[in-house]
Amino acid sequence: MSKKVLLIHTGGTISMSEDETGVVKPSGYNPLTKYTKEFKNVEDLVIEEPFHLPSPHITINEMVILKKLIESYVDQDIDGVVITHGTDTLEETAYFLDLTLHTPFPIIVTGAMRPINEIGSDGLYNVISSIKVASSEDAKNKGVLVVLNDEIHTASNVTKTHTSNVSTFQSPQYGPIGIVTKKGVIFHHSPTGLEYYKVDQISKRVALLKAHAGMDASLFYAIRDLHYDGVVIEALGQGNLPPATIDGITALLDQNIPIVLVSRCFNGIAEGSYSYEGGGSLLKSLGVIFSNGLNGQKARIKLLIALSTTKDIKKIVRMFQS
Repeated sequence: MSKKVLLIHTGGTISMSEDETGVVKPSGYNPLTKYTKEFKNVEDLVIEEPFHLPSPHITINEMVILKKLIESYVDQDIDGVVITHGTDTLEETAYFLDLTLHTPFPIIVTGAMRPINEIGSDGLYNVISSIKVASSEDAKNKGVLVVLNDEIHTASNVTKTHTSNVSTFQSPQYGPIGIVTKKGVIFHHSPTGLEYYKVDQISKRVALLKAHAGMDASLFYAIRDLHYDGVVIEALGQGNLPPATIDGITALLDQNIPIVLVSRCFNGIAEGSYSYEGGGSLLKSLGVIFSNGLNGQKARIKLLIALSTTKDIKKIVRMFQS
């Protein structure tokens, strides 16, 4: 049975070409648009291109634009949505949409590691695979999904793991939840729970820092003086920081600036097990919020959403424990 799919192009390598010098760059024309005849089993393909940007140019504002665009199609008999996106910030856009959209149809985000005119280009294939997933009844009620290289990942777990390999998108902790084959779509796992937060705009600022040996308090004081609304720290191990950071941590908390802590390890959960100075147990007692397995860039997205919905620290803590 043919489906009606909304295909949203936003830019990125998937819509770029390589020139004779080997440089990949965007142009005024999206080459993907001439391949619509390749998209089988789609009776009605609706194409939108709200902006055309490399993924490092994507901000939270573009994410909100995508959210509102998709919401405008909720009552228009759409069977699924596919978004083409640059890969550098793809996981952040996917996770933002995962937290802020509640739709009756699947939403798939995809991209490419090779431009459309390079030998072995993966863009067109990934779009075709994504349309298959967006058209699948089994893809409903699984949140926003990321589809590349024949694999289906949840927005909350997937991350870019390689600078150039076509299999760059992985879910380190849990693996993909399904695969795409020539004959169809197969799911072998399903998310145990989905989150939804009603957000119309994002106006807060959240900094993201990565802990390192010998880190001190200076960056934390700078963040306080620059009037940021929140901070995410990729901490060491199970959730520890060098002792010289503690005064800076306290200075932020004294200004009611929430601090969310994740691990800089890409597997495992920050739990606050150690009780030495700078250890996670001390940090938790000071009021640092420990996240339940998110990486730094996604924890930043979630804290932006949290600060846009509530000022209640207890509510924010519960959001990060889910």
